[in-house]
Amino acid sequence: DVRAKAEAWTQAPHDDETRTTVRCWLDTCEQDEEAREALIDAFYTDLSFGTGGLRGKMGPGTNRINATTIANATQGLANHLKKVHGEAPADTPWRVAVACDSRHRSQEFAQITAEVLSANGFEAWIYPELRPTPQLSWTVRELGAVGGVVVTASHNPSIYNGYKVYASDGGQVVAPEDAQLVAEVRALDATTVVPRSQDRIRVLDASWDERFRSMLAGFRLSPHLVAHGSDLPVVYTGLHGTGAIAVPPALKEFGFRNVHEVASQAIPDGDFPTVASPNPEEGPALAEAVALAKEVGASLVMGTDPDSDRVGLAVPDGKGDFVLLNGNETAALLTDHVLSKWQESGKLDRPSFVAKTVVTTNLLVDLAEHYGVEVKETLTGFKFIAEAIRKAEGTLQYVVGGEESYGYLVGDQVRDKDAVQSCCLLAELAHELAQKGERMLDRLAALHRRHGAYKEGLVSLVKEGREGKAQIDAMMVSFRTSPPAELAGERVVEILDFQSREARSPEGDVLRFLSQASSNVMQFVTEAGSRITVRPSGTEPKIKCYASVREDWDGEGPHDAVIARLQTRVEAHFRALGVQGH
Repeated sequence: DVRAKAEAWTQAPHDDETRTTVRCWLDTCEQDEEAREALIDAFYTDLSFGTGGLRGKMGPGTNRINATTIANATQGLANHLKKVHGEAPADTPWRVAVACDSRHRSQEFAQITAEVLSANGFEAWIYPELRPTPQLSWTVRELGAVGGVVVTASHNPSIYNGYKVYASDGGQVVAPEDAQLVAEVRALDATTVVPRSQDRIRVLDASWDERFRSMLAGFRLSPHLVAHGSDLPVVYTGLHGTGAIAVPPALKEFGFRNVHEVASQAIPDGDFPTVASPNPEEGPALAEAVALAKEVGASLVMGTDPDSDRVGLAVPDGKGDFVLLNGNETAALLTDHVLSKWQESGKLDRPSFVAKTVVTTNLLVDLAEHYGVEVKETLTGFKFIAEAIRKAEGTLQYVVGGEESYGYLVGDQVRDKDAVQSCCLLAELAHELAQKGERMLDRLAALHRRHGAYKEGLVSLVKEGREGKAQIDAMMVSFRTSPPAELAGERVVEILDFQSREARSPEGDVLRFLSQASSNVMQFVTEAGSRITVRPSGTEPKIKCYASVREDWDGEGPHDAVIARLQTRVEAHFRALGVQGH
């Protein structure tokens, strides 16, 4: 099957480089183990949509991102959109918005996407250069488009690329539409000649950038900032991605006059040359920004990933250094800031909700209760928060949502996580705290005094290729069929199996049914209130293990000591799962 699939890639319509590479693999795979492995890994399966759409390494093959898989995905998308929306009237074709990030070949893949859509009778509205993912989500809504595509692999290493599909509401495609879309793509094969045309391609000009910034400015929460601006020193890095063209102008619009950009990382570059990985949740990625912050006396460091949908923060620790905040801590700070401001202005007078995923801190649940709003808990992936917003339209006002994976969104103008907006609102919070002589860590400690101290952790086990997938599958079967009776000395009192959509007792009795759609996720709740969750990644060859622990804290003793104690418990849970140290 692999050989037959590969043979099809040695002829038209594939380009010369692809045909030569695959031919070489086929001719040498019997003698050369490396060629054999390369051939099998490139063709043993087809890329499929996960929590982040289509994502993989670039190169030839059905299991890779390349011109063929992009064209086929787009043809499948076009076929799917025609089935969902019907044929558009000739004088008013359906619109689809297209954007890309700074990765190698992203612009080429975006152009292929636009040409295939155009050949299928759609108007393809494309940004001429890289743009943030949240701007694409907003553009879909502003255009009244039937869908959107952004070519990106988020924070993955430079050898990766990807393809995210958006529905007409500006949110990423969810069930059952994602399965229908996959079926349309799989109905095509490598010999399919996908048509292309430039007839209906339209360019989104600079006025769309201005409109996007104007929309973001509508979320300003600080009257003082609006009236007087801020000289608060803030450091920002776009990590060679799209944020460099979007975040500094947005901060300026919010009134920040003292923004210091890391010059070496402000130039878009698909090699991400100054970092091992353009992932703002990792300390090394923010090292240059932190060094600059110490130089200029900054109160806040912010870094965004290549497509600007996630933001990582470093804040002063009061002892002359900076510490990284994790995604849960940032989510809590942002959520409290927004709920507090919306309550002051009377915007919470109507029924409202906040959203979080099942692996995001329950401090958000406490905050929602404090401000009198509902909580919607979704599966992992911001597309499920977007789905919750859509389903609540007309009945509940969406305020703010967040994921532990550093993605947040305030209000419903965008339907994906928005690091451009988050940077502006988090800088606004830092400004307000500085006015009172406080730091971000002071506010976090105040939240912990009010609601209990929380600490979360994540360990990912990387399992590459076919063997890795089999190992991940076996681990999930084991967690499901032989769940732990205790973890780190804490008795397990509830087992949540999101695949069967059941919460069970350790004895196997069904306690309640889960409202979320079926998903391969297991969560264990202990008598001490700890939550341990395991799931395969939807976008990478990993199994992810999450731990969340909590204890009451009345403010006695240093906050640092409480966090250190909780961190010890987090690590004990990972050891109990057998994953610590990986």
